[in-house]
Amino acid sequence: MPDEKLRGGFRYLTLFLLTNSTSATIDIGSIDLELSFQPTWANLRAYQGYFHSSDELLNRIWYAGAYTLQTNAVPVNTGRAWPALSAGWANNGTLSNGSTVIVDGAKRDRAVWPGDMGVAVPAAYVSTGELESVRNALEVMYDYQEADGAIPEAGPPLLQKGSDTYHMWTMIGTYNYVLYSGDLDFLGLVWERYLKAMDYVYGKVDDSGLLNVTGTRDWARWQQGWNNTEANMILYHTLTTAATLADWQTNTTNSTLRTTYLARASALRTAINTHTWDAAASLYRDNATLTTLHPQDANALSLYFGVAPSNATTAAAISAALTANWTPLGAEPPELPGNISPFISSLELRAHVAAAAPQRALDLVRRSWGWYADHPNGTGGSTVIEGFRTDGTFGYRAERGYGYDESYVSHAHGWSAGPTGVLTEGIVGLGVRDLAGRKWGVTPRWGDLRFARAGFATPLGKFEAGWERGGDGSATVVWWSAPEGTEGVVVVGDLGRVADVTVEVDGVDVEGVEVGDDGSVSVEVVATGGNYTMTVT
Repeated sequence: MPDEKLRGGFRYLTLFLLTNSTSATIDIGSIDLELSFQPTWANLRAYQGYFHSSDELLNRIWYAGAYTLQTNAVPVNTGRAWPALSAGWANNGTLSNGSTVIVDGAKRDRAVWPGDMGVAVPAAYVSTGELESVRNALEVMYDYQEADGAIPEAGPPLLQKGSDTYHMWTMIGTYNYVLYSGDLDFLGLVWERYLKAMDYVYGKVDDSGLLNVTGTRDWARWQQGWNNTEANMILYHTLTTAATLADWQTNTTNSTLRTTYLARASALRTAINTHTWDAAASLYRDNATLTTLHPQDANALSLYFGVAPSNATTAAAISAALTANWTPLGAEPPELPGNISPFISSLELRAHVAAAAPQRALDLVRRSWGWYADHPNGTGGSTVIEGFRTDGTFGYRAERGYGYDESYVSHAHGWSAGPTGVLTEGIVGLGVRDLAGRKWGVTPRWGDLRFARAGFATPLGKFEAGWERGGDGSATVVWWSAPEGTEGVVVVGDLGRVADVTVEVDGVDVEGVEVGDDGSVSVEVVATGGNYTMTVT
């Protein structure tokens, strides 16, 4: 088969037998297949990360996300041709420089979409650990930056333009990539273009203190523009991560930049909470009007990105209010009714974890991703789907640009791999806090799981953590391992109501254990690299 006719992904092989005979038979002795994805790996099983828990469904979903991301790492000369052919297909478009690049879907669109990377990249770093594809994807977006600083919505050959949100997702993706990889050379390479991108988007903030969205293309929500709340949440995170990037990028002007970006973020947060918060609904409105639309995306991001007021009561209220959108198959976005978006639901998973509601996150994973994992017409639980309808059919956003064509929906889409990142970082609670894990954290969040463990690698080495809940009077055990020369903080809370508590790390009693008025226990430990075990009795 010609290279341009590769299908992308891999679940089946089609054979054609052309004959006029009704009794013809064919015997197949052997078949050789060439997989096109993950082109820089000799061993496709060489995942840098892993996850395992007491729930086998969650384990399957984690690996479905990881495998999806693997199928989304493709050779740079195998993008979807654009303009598209009138019949058939051709996957011979040039996507980027290098040898491998991360795209949105294994079959469609086979293009770089920075918004998708907002979910895909955190999931990739804890699973496959392959970030070369991410670097190449980000670099090509900067390569096609406009003279005014605008970054395209999608990479070549598609090169769609006119999206303020995806412009900012490229900037957030820059932060994520540098955080996970520690690649300061890349940051230096794109830094001046990054600053130009910041000037472009922040120049759209108006007298209200809110971003005035003029590039209205987005992930598929029906409405975008003016002072849209989702876009303002994304701008807030763009500013706070820019402040950190300024710290990492070594030149004499960055101390001022950090202060500037944090001041802008603070002012924007105030404006968002002043103009878009609906106290009666305990949710944010879709924009700074009296609209009754309370979108899933903006409200999920308010918790994930830390825009909501910093108190447990507000966070708990938003988390609870989001469940009003839940259907038997998952969360229905009011901004795209009739559909389930695993992309936006991936952001909601992060929101529930941030609100100290891990059980809601686990429930939503099982409800949406579990439904597809066990669907007889899915991929057998090996990949995650782009989206689906609330009635259980596959015509995701059929009326929103997909021409009512159910076959157009991607069944291996990285923007739906949210559980892979959340189960590692949110439930096991293992994550990096500074370049490549110079600083790290472990914050277990139990939910209804009996045990969970995970690990991943960065250029500094291997990170692992796990925990097992005590029951019937037995101890709760939390363990972790980090490379020498790193340092981290382990925070164990929500241990339940106890009359007395003893916490030991490697047999030594820990000071500073806090017992709340309700009997709940929390403890914080600062640790350097090495192997540790904490026992709570």
